[in-house]
Amino acid sequence: MKPTDTYHPDYFHKVVDCQWACPAHTDVPGYIRLIAQGRFTDAYMLNRDSNVFPGILGRVCDRPCEPACRRGRVDDEKPVAICRLKRVTDDYKDDISDRLPRAPKQKNGKKIACIGAGCASLTVANDLAPLGYEVTIFEKLDVTGGLMRSNIPRFRLPPKVLDEEINNILDMDVDLRLNSPIESMKALLEEGFDAVFVGAGAPRGKDLKLDGRDEAQATGRVHIGINWLESVAFEHIESIGEKVLIIGAGNTAMDCCRTSLRLGANDVRVMARKPADQLKASEWELEDALDEGVELMTCHSPKAFVVEDGQLKGMHFEVLEYFEKDGRQKSRVIDEIFLPCDDVILAIGQENAFPWIERDIGIEFDDWEVPVVDKITYQSTRPGVFFGGDAAFGPENIIWAVRHGHEAAISIHKYVNGEDITQRLPNAVDVHTVKMGQHEWAYSNQYAPEERRLVPHVDMKKRFKNVDIEVELGFGEQEWAVEVERCLNCDIQTIFFNDKCIECDACIDICPTQCLTMLHIEDGESEESVRSRLKVPAKNPDQAIYVSAKLPQTKRHMVKDEDQCVHCGLCAERCPTAAWDMKHGEVFIPKVGDEVEARRPNKSPKQASG
Repeated sequence: MKPTDTYHPDYFHKVVDCQWACPAHTDVPGYIRLIAQGRFTDAYMLNRDSNVFPGILGRVCDRPCEPACRRGRVDDEKPVAICRLKRVTDDYKDDISDRLPRAPKQKNGKKIACIGAGCASLTVANDLAPLGYEVTIFEKLDVTGGLMRSNIPRFRLPPKVLDEEINNILDMDVDLRLNSPIESMKALLEEGFDAVFVGAGAPRGKDLKLDGRDEAQATGRVHIGINWLESVAFEHIESIGEKVLIIGAGNTAMDCCRTSLRLGANDVRVMARKPADQLKASEWELEDALDEGVELMTCHSPKAFVVEDGQLKGMHFEVLEYFEKDGRQKSRVIDEIFLPCDDVILAIGQENAFPWIERDIGIEFDDWEVPVVDKITYQSTRPGVFFGGDAAFGPENIIWAVRHGHEAAISIHKYVNGEDITQRLPNAVDVHTVKMGQHEWAYSNQYAPEERRLVPHVDMKKRFKNVDIEVELGFGEQEWAVEVERCLNCDIQTIFFNDKCIECDACIDICPTQCLTMLHIEDGESEESVRSRLKVPAKNPDQAIYVSAKLPQTKRHMVKDEDQCVHCGLCAERCPTAAWDMKHGEVFIPKVGDEVEARRPNKSPKQASG
């Protein structure tokens, strides 16, 4: 194996598991340290730089960062409550109006149309408006927010939180046109916009074609999940029957079942075709639903609707048993049951719907009627038309739509300026020491054994009075002050100087996780072989191992399993020759503003440095 190049931007980025897993690459350890210092407004702005909506995402993000969190691999503990700490930055921040980007009075003459006022389009506007672009957002509804407002219940995401963060973007001279559905892409393209971004979401809920479906539809008691949530959000529906069956077990199903409880239901069952360990719902959303008394019935496949005398009576389900055959999961029917109900809500998925995009204008669609979109540039097959969010690749979480918006904004800027949209600034990393004294670091490196803090909730008896009562209260100081210390500061990296090493083994002796090994590596030896010979074999291939150059005394190599390191700094404290140091690795993920800055005279993008 060759010595590891720790100055490649992706190396240390990947070591920061949470930031690597976040689609928007939010600097998680950075904002957690700012919270620890009581610098909530700085922490909010650091969040906003990458994910745009800290207050929204601090409540409803799907949290890809948390399953990746290194803390979850230490003694099988739960990960740091990253998402709820993000909300802390919003709850405790000061007025940020003077720190937000502003649109210049002098525009650059380029006009951009965004279709849909959801998170993807808003991110595009957030990135382009401060650069002088004239951004127009067309929204078919009479309010902003897209599916964030219409499909996420108010007891999870209060409208005031949405309004504040959306208005921060609209105040950048964005031209918002509500009640303005786009009915023809061809007509829009003739209006003289320099580029078009489609962020219209995946607005069509999937139906379930079973025996009795047509008769059940006539009763008015079978609902498509996302349509029903929208009707509740806009107060078109204010009640539901006492017995409700939710078909599907994803996050939309969790919102439907919990909303039903607030509209009068007292017997709500979530019917899942798969076993419990294969459900699509996030663990925490399922947990919240079960805590509120929702019953989960797994391995039940819907078979038929039952309607008698024009009234919905219930549904038949096949009870399934799962087994493996030829290395693949199979199922068989072992029973059939009937469950009575007053209402059925179908929450089995969403899909794109673009009847307003003509098929003869150069925008190609695949066999599933999803637009063909480049996954790097987000441009469609028609130059100048870009897609993002659910509209691009199907339903995802808000944080993915933000990522799409950032990348699409770069492409739009390059396209309208005649540049190659595939050429983008590379990621970079800035590495600098955090050493303040012989045994003193500029971060809290002591391992905190505390368990994950629980977020306080509104009392169970009070929360069902209406759909406007936010259930989660957020962390108070007693909670966040403990939770921030659970972060392992994975962006504080161990840096090894092999020419200083005297091979005394002091670092190996003191390492609490035994992630360090010194060994001879044969020429041509595979990484798999090296991993197997470490003091504690490195079994996670998704995380790198660090391999030094040959050590001066014995020609052995220092090898570190990055997966097991807890960034405690004890190796650097113990080393008598300063062969180890702790350095902060700040990852630079370029956005459109960086592309502009890099092309100004005497300016250049950040470069990797040590």
